[in-house]
Amino acid sequence: MVSFSQKTYAARGQEHEHPLAKQLFANMERKKSNLSVAADVATKAELLLLADKVGPYICVLKTHIDIVEDFDMDLVAQLQALAEKHDFLIFEDRKFADIGNTVKLQYGGGIYRIADWAHFTNCHVIPGEGIIQGLAEVGMPKGRGLLLLAEMSSKGMLATGAYTDKNVEMAVKNEFVVGFIGSRRFTEDRDLITMTPGIGLHASGDALGQQYRTPETIVTKNGSDIIIVGRGIYGPGKDVAAEAQRYRDAGWAAYEKRLAKD
Repeated sequence: MVSFSQKTYAARGQEHEHPLAKQLFANMERKKSNLSVAADVATKAELLLLADKVGPYICVLKTHIDIVEDFDMDLVAQLQALAEKHDFLIFEDRKFADIGNTVKLQYGGGIYRIADWAHFTNCHVIPGEGIIQGLAEVGMPKGRGLLLLAEMSSKGMLATGAYTDKNVEMAVKNEFVVGFIGSRRFTEDRDLITMTPGIGLHASGDALGQQYRTPETIVTKNGSDIIIVGRGIYGPGKDVAAEAQRYRDAGWAAYEKRLAKD
């Protein structure tokens, strides 16, 4: 059996059963990009400017919408327009972590109405499988997809071992789940996408416990599919578009190297 990580994104998209995964893989192939930018900025103007600058180079824009101080629904409308303009999908990194009924209300309502505009969201499975079921009741009718937090990129994380294994077990049998947040390919029982945060062109870390890994380590060696980069692209003094292009090229080169492996 050929590993999913040895297949092209195009082939995986054609074979995938989930419409959103099909859309994502087709997008990645069109743009020759497996880059997601983590847009952790605090104002509407900053978020829209960043999305416009990196848009041509990314397949997914990752947001933390609840840190935007002047959030309104016009921001959502403008983000959707930029996603259409630049051909990227939106991932709201909400990290739901409550019982099924509560997350249904959080995902579908409140001031953010995440399910109305975010193609992807994610959750911890600490509350049990009911969290997946609750989110699916809202997201599946809208064609959305869920990522499980099988691992995190911070030092000392507790998402390891049996907990990670439980994420994989739940993901394989829940059709609303399209993949994981993690550092590697976890299973061959189903084609589940892995998105990996904490990516830097030079492995290092920060003062708050973030640990950085290179695209080659994550994509070529570990079989992950999408690299998530934040401050490496839009930190102080950086040329945002140039850095996005540089990471896009590095991520794609790591993917092509993976395909070329015996």
